[in-house]
Parts: sequence; C-alpha cells; structure tokens
Amino acid sequence: MTGPWDVDAAMARALELAEAAVEWGDTPIGAVVLAADGSVLAEAANERERRGDPTAHAEVLALRAAAQVHGDGWRLTGTTLVVTLEPCTMCAGASVLARVERVVYGADDPKAGAAGSLWDVVRDRRLNHRPQVTAGVRAEESAALLRAFFRRQRGL
Repeated sequence: MTGPWDVDAAMARALELAEAAVEWGDTPIGAVVLAADGSVLAEAANERERRGDPTAHAEVLALRAAAQVHGDGWRLTGTTLVVTLEPCTMCAGASVLARVERVVYGADDPKAGAAGSLWDVVRDRRLNHRPQVTAGVRAEESAALLRAFFRRQRGL
C-alpha cells in the first residue's frame, strides 16, 4: 500500500473496488482505510455474495484487514474509513467500536444509512466514541454505480 493519499484519491480507489464487486455479483460498494499519515492500510469491496457471509460488507472487511496492520490491534485510532455508500448500522457500529477517527462516504442511503440519513449511530452521544463524518464525496458517481447495478438486477 502506498501513501499519502487524499480523500478524493481514496474515494476514487473505493469506486474502483465497488466496480469490481459487480464482477462476482455483489452490490457495488468499496471501502478504503487510511492511516493518520494518509497511507492506505487496507481496502475491500462487498463480498456478501462471494463469501455467502452477511457480514462481508466492504467496510467490515476493510476494517478487519486494517486492524491486522495498524499496530494498535483492534483500535484504529487516527484512521479514516472512506466508503462509497453511507454505512449501515453494522458498519457504522464497527467504525465506532474500532475507534475510527473519521468516516467519509459518497452516496447517502436513505433506506439503511446509519451516519445521518436514517439513523445516526456514528454521532450517538450515548456511545463512547464518535467519528467525524464527511458525506457526499463523489456522491453522484457512487449513486450512479448503485443505480446501474440495481437496474441490471431488475432486468431493466
């Protein structure tokens, strides 16, 4: 992995990963975890279909991989999670529990988003950690990938 990357470059890579997920039939979502110095710790695409695992979301896979190389075990302090779609409750919760410093996402998810759209797990004052959130980075590109994928799924 190389660095330093800026958020836009990380989102560009997340979009590439999202496109790759379509090849194995998964919803096109990609995630990149950046270290505090901007270097890439880990990256992943959705693999729920590929693995037959309901928890194999891009964010969870990237966070697991980042924890293996971060140096502070499961505590991903100082890291940034960059993901093409607003995290769901599981992924938002994983970000909080991993102590991710910042969550950056592309498209809002009004049906399942947990970083402000439907729920706001990442900013819930009852939790002991609250990542900063940046929404809307390359949102239209992320949303376009998802729309195209679901149109194909419906045969349209």
